[in-house]
Amino acid sequence: LGLVGTIAEGDVVPVDSESDDSEDEEVGPGRRGAAGRAGAAGPGRAAVLAHGRRGPSRGAFNAGFVFGEAEAGGEDAWTAALRQLRGKKAATTLDEKIEKVRQKRKLQEKEAKQAKVKDEDAEAEDDQTKKEREDCSRDEEDAESEYSLDDESIFTKADKVKVKEKKRSKKGEEAERFFEDASQYDDNLSFQDMNLSRPLLKAITALGFKEPTPIQKACIPVGLLGKDICACAATGTGKTAAFILPVLERLIYKPRQAPITRVLVLVPTRELGIQVHSVTKQLAQFSSVTTCLAVGGLDVKTQEAALRSGPDILIATPGRLIDHLHNCPSFHLSSVEVLILDEADRMLDEYFEEQMKEIIRLCSHHRQTMLFSATMTEEVKDLASVSLKNPVRIFVNSNTDVAPFLRQEFIRIRPNREGDREAIVTALLTRTFQDHVMLFTQTKKQAHRMHILLGLMGLRVGELHGNLSQTQRLESLRRFKDEQIDILVATDVAARGLDIEGVKTVINFTMPNTIKHYVHRVGRTARAGKAGRSVSLVGEEERKMLKEIVKTAKTAVKARILPQDVILKFREKIENLEKDIYAVLCLEREEREMQQSEAQINKAKKQLETGKKETGTESLERSWFQTREERKKEKLAKALQEFDLALRGKKKRKKFVKDTQKKAQMTPEERSQFEILKSQMYAERLAKRNRRAKRARALPEEEAAAAPAGPKKKKKVSVFDEELTNTSRKALKQYRAGPSFEDRKRLGIAQRRKGGNFKSKSRY
Repeated sequence: LGLVGTIAEGDVVPVDSESDDSEDEEVGPGRRGAAGRAGAAGPGRAAVLAHGRRGPSRGAFNAGFVFGEAEAGGEDAWTAALRQLRGKKAATTLDEKIEKVRQKRKLQEKEAKQAKVKDEDAEAEDDQTKKEREDCSRDEEDAESEYSLDDESIFTKADKVKVKEKKRSKKGEEAERFFEDASQYDDNLSFQDMNLSRPLLKAITALGFKEPTPIQKACIPVGLLGKDICACAATGTGKTAAFILPVLERLIYKPRQAPITRVLVLVPTRELGIQVHSVTKQLAQFSSVTTCLAVGGLDVKTQEAALRSGPDILIATPGRLIDHLHNCPSFHLSSVEVLILDEADRMLDEYFEEQMKEIIRLCSHHRQTMLFSATMTEEVKDLASVSLKNPVRIFVNSNTDVAPFLRQEFIRIRPNREGDREAIVTALLTRTFQDHVMLFTQTKKQAHRMHILLGLMGLRVGELHGNLSQTQRLESLRRFKDEQIDILVATDVAARGLDIEGVKTVINFTMPNTIKHYVHRVGRTARAGKAGRSVSLVGEEERKMLKEIVKTAKTAVKARILPQDVILKFREKIENLEKDIYAVLCLEREEREMQQSEAQINKAKKQLETGKKETGTESLERSWFQTREERKKEKLAKALQEFDLALRGKKKRKKFVKDTQKKAQMTPEERSQFEILKSQMYAERLAKRNRRAKRARALPEEEAAAAPAGPKKKKKVSVFDEELTNTSRKALKQYRAGPSFEDRKRLGIAQRRKGGNFKSKSRY
């Protein structure tokens, strides 16, 4: 009958070639795109993490070395994270929606042309009308050819690049006095001279590290002594390896007696946590040291199971760590011997202050604490005074130093041309910087819009910000690392610590909140001693920051000028694409509403199926160290939302926000103004915080730098004033015992000179 027969016990079962394990196989370059779409390939099959995320200076690597993350043994951190999140993807990706709208637009244009040709053929009866139409068509063809020539000229026109002159200040900067200074290091120090164990030296050799970077030469010997550290070095200089190596050496030298967590590494973002975890696994690959990753967005139950086994090193974000501390009974921090805060100033910038206090409170008091960041702020010093004991200060670079091989360029935006920002960025990405580019925006909304706009122009784009799911965030990073996309549009969530190999250019849509944010953004390129370029758009309201950057720059700063006709042509193109952008946003909204409806239906079905019996046995709600009211209050106090701008801003800001809320669509000028207002509000809040009175500290305040002049002349004090104001214990004893023999002798000589009698005229 042609039916499929049942497999009997003795029959040989054919082996399926496409088994579930196929995703763990290495994907060749020809199949990379297909694997990426299937979500099977990990993010780092050919990715390179340069020298412990930050990378060494030029000459610290063997020529052309490449190492894969999978070499550390088993699955790499990025693949593991994506595997946990598999099956949580949206119905269709944004790129698919953009492609759908593009195809629809092309089809409409094709149909319009065909209809036009048919009309011309049908009405071509009269000779005169024929001639007229021929003349018209010639004119149109001429116009079209001119437009195409204009397009070609746009792509061939070169930008002007000028050197910005640097105004030197007359006043010399005085050296800062902060804690015990150990910024000086032995320049000839090698990894072999640091007394590291054989497993670590083997891992260092396997990863291709040639010699330690300055921050590693300064930090590793101090870290091995068990001292508390407050370290600062430029981006891309190998800070991760600087704190992981001494920690691993300590764990190998003194193995654990019981399964307990001895090292805690705190990071501000999930992606940075995954990266630090990957680097730690690679450095510990030849030892028995175990690691665990606990960051938001990944499976809670898997993390709880890993924490119960007591890993040696835990890498976590503050929020998820507190969640586990309050909801996982067997997990605690009382056995933590080393606490490391990576990007410590960012922890406070991201409003983690209350969470950090809670974690430090739950940690063991007898511990080694290390702070690491590329920028050191007042808030970190406050934190250092609370959590560090006799800390050592290691400042290899100033907290505003950019990478040594970074070329900084700036494009000036005239006061009445704020709406040209999108056109300028689009022109740069289509004409000059076409691959390995990171574009930073101030808001998530603008990042999403730029993704749609650039996608409609035919560029390969991805986005990374807080509104995306964890799957989408990791997928964007993986595709950018694997060169499946050329441009990554991101907010400041990607500005810290991420080491993405081969980033050539960083573009700032608007200037960031502060100079320190700028240092971190441009630090995504020119890493590990390689060259890189940053291009920032600067308006009139942002010129103050530009002057400070130019003042502190060690190399010449360039000014890039785009031809005005190029900007106008791209602005015209963007205006023509506005309908398509709106169509993509409508498709997204419809899909989101559908997903919400499906989720509600599924929830209702589940409740009906399980019934009342199982409703009582549902898992309890996870507890938190703050109440809901306290969390809401903290969010309202610190979030920079539209209502916050309207409430706290000036009258013109209030009017501006109200007007934009009324409008369905904002103009390019209003979008740019909104981006700038966000950064201004942050800067104002920061200035207000800095103006507050300093709180009482356990450690003394910084001492002022000594004056370069000679020794100070002591002010002469009379004997009477000296004796009256001297309240020391020695002086009190002397007063009670009476004058000494020397005092009597000195007083007798003085009295004889005046012709008096010592016995009759005694002071005592």
